[in-house]
Amino acid sequence: MAFRAVFKCIAGCSGEHPLDSIIYRCPTCGDLLEVRHDMEALANLSSSAWTKKFEQRFMSTAWPHGSGVWGKKEWVAPHVRDENIVSMFEGGTNLLWAKRYGTPLGLEDLWVKQCGNSHTGSFKDLGMTVLVSTVNQMIADGSTVRAIACASTGDTSASLAAYAAAAGLRAVVILPRGKISTAQLVQPLSNGAVVAAIDTDFDGCMKLVQQLTESNEVYLANSMNSLRVEGQKTVAIEIVQQFDWQVPDWIFIPGGNLGNVSALGAGFTMMRDLGVISRLPRICVAQAERANPLYQYYRRGFEDFAPIEAQKTLASAIQIGNPVSLRKAVRTLREFDGVVEQASEAELAGAAARADLTGMFCCPHTGVKPGSRVVVVSTANGLKFADMKTRYHDGALEAVPEDGYRNQPIELPHDFDRVRGAVLGALDS
Repeated sequence: MAFRAVFKCIAGCSGEHPLDSIIYRCPTCGDLLEVRHDMEALANLSSSAWTKKFEQRFMSTAWPHGSGVWGKKEWVAPHVRDENIVSMFEGGTNLLWAKRYGTPLGLEDLWVKQCGNSHTGSFKDLGMTVLVSTVNQMIADGSTVRAIACASTGDTSASLAAYAAAAGLRAVVILPRGKISTAQLVQPLSNGAVVAAIDTDFDGCMKLVQQLTESNEVYLANSMNSLRVEGQKTVAIEIVQQFDWQVPDWIFIPGGNLGNVSALGAGFTMMRDLGVISRLPRICVAQAERANPLYQYYRRGFEDFAPIEAQKTLASAIQIGNPVSLRKAVRTLREFDGVVEQASEAELAGAAARADLTGMFCCPHTGVKPGSRVVVVSTANGLKFADMKTRYHDGALEAVPEDGYRNQPIELPHDFDRVRGAVLGALDS
């Protein structure tokens, strides 16, 4: 059975564009595009047939369906031929029952979707496999694209560099100098990307990369390119699948450039429209207090949006003041009866520390809310923020007071009695 998907304007302008064409905005009104699937063709297969197919493929060794993204290829990127797929076995990340973390918060049914347990350590892999595979196919079909480029606060650059290297393609990364972690910087360098560290913030980098990709020689990899959203929407499908096709009550997700919000929404609405689920969860977007343009917009009833200059925050991956995917995110929040919250530096550092003390090792982008079943999407691996965690335990983080969760090594001489006394004393404290 043949399936089809195209780009269409989110504002409803007429016209459609192939997914392998170089286009990022509607040529009529300039608004963002989104991927629209031939839902009538997809509906020719029953909801039970789809779930059975997805279950049979999940985490298998059959190429390319063992990937959490490509196991749902018909719903994501039916235009990519299997021989052009660039996959690192992304997706299939664990959904952890965080009982010890949730119970003190009054959340017995708290779950953490650990998207950081992916190839490059973040959920960005889910979208990048679709985008890079599409470019790989475009080049195989004669396109003159020379490189793929992104602006990034860390995770997008790591994912782009890795997938481009796997495909034998060139990657260009535009980063704000001195504003990402060492672990995030070393990833694109190691994978051979051309890395430009610019004396600006993410929003300044985003303007530069949009100018750079006006030429068809360089292809844009940021989330304003809806191919990324198509891969990332599989997080929603995977969560429901891991709950035996039941829908949680709340989904919490950090919000920076806001492509992930619309991606979640796209996954849930597609499942609903094809009869796999009968209701939608509520969505909460969490922003850092120092980078909270969506939160401020939400507090104004989504009227009179004003970009801000994002301030330095421990949640560096969401340090964005003018999110590209704002309109898509707001549309999703309205449809899902969503809310937006903010967290201070002390709150986000403390939340990550409490989670770590229960066996996790999360990135500092998280949030929870009382409810019967809550899923927190952890977008990146905590190892990318080892510097921040070290400074937290050293008490060296600005604006983060002592909160009782810090832990430091006990420095002792090579003397058993001293070691025994110190260890037992620590166990008694």
